[in-house]
Order: sequence, then structure tokens, then C-alpha cells
Amino acid sequence: MEQKIKELIDELRPYFMGDGGDLEFIKYEDNYVYVKLLGACSHCHFQSATTDGLEEYLKSEIPEIKGVINVVL
Repeated sequence: MEQKIKELIDELRPYFMGDGGDLEFIKYEDNYVYVKLLGACSHCHFQSATTDGLEEYLKSEIPEIKGVINVVL
């Protein structure tokens, strides 16, 4: 499951990078995907919209996913 999630995130990575950001897959646990927003995405006012869009995309490909959580370290 983690490999599939990483592949899907990699498909979206150019869009994040195009805006000066990126994201890092942290883990998949209890049907939740944990990511860390990086670069411009880490302090953008639209973080929730970004994670919501990512969640929608991942759920469309992997229905078992319950949500996406942005980990702030």
C-alpha cells in the first residue's frame, strides 16, 4: 500500500514543485496518510486546501484511505 501511495504522490510532485513546494511521505497508518509539506507549501495559507486535494485524489485511487494528515515537525 505504501508503495502505491508514494507512486501517486510522485505523480503530483511536479505540481507542488511548480509552486516552489514539495511534500514528503511520512507513513501510512490506520488508513491515514501522513505527509510533510515542504518549501513554499510549508508556510502557505492554503495548506488545508492542498491536503484536502491530495486526500481527494488519493481516496479516488485507494478508497481505503480515510484521510491525509500534514505532520508539522
